[in-house]
Amino acid sequence: MQKRIFRNPGVKDKVTFIKYAEETNGEYTLVEIEVEAGGGNRLHYHKTFSEKFTGIEGNISVQVGRRKIIVKPGETITIDPGVNHRFYNETNNPVRFNVELRPGSKGMENFIKILCGLATDGLSDKKGEPKDLSHFAVAIAQGDTMAPGIYTMLHPVIHWLAKRAKKKGIEQELLDKYCR
Repeated sequence: MQKRIFRNPGVKDKVTFIKYAEETNGEYTLVEIEVEAGGGNRLHYHKTFSEKFTGIEGNISVQVGRRKIIVKPGETITIDPGVNHRFYNETNNPVRFNVELRPGSKGMENFIKILCGLATDGLSDKKGEPKDLSHFAVAIAQGDTMAPGIYTMLHPVIHWLAKRAKKKGIEQELLDKYCR
């Protein structure tokens, strides 16, 4: 049985996989995320899947482009591919919400597992980002995660680093260690 719960102390979140893409014939991936006070991720976008956020407990802040949206329990917001977004917890209490990826994304599943594993092993910075550029590039490539704005100029470099990491066996090492 696959491991279901992953933590990233830098992002201050806990991710529980409810349905892996392989369990839904690739239709969707469903995770429950709990974010501690002050936690959250950086602004980013994905090219190949949408994300539907549904509040469960507490109010999660979601930035969509330049807009801030508060998602309360029972409320839903869908982020289409290519749209800049991030989630963060501005409250003093943990918040919980579901995220459904459509179509399902084994790559994003690997992204989460790799980042959580590296953070748990002390191989990430205080914000939960890998210290090793090869590890960073592999995670980004796996998760179809892109940084907006001026960072788009780095995408070719990150893509090159990811290809290099694959040739050197680094990608497979990370997949074997964190994604099995």
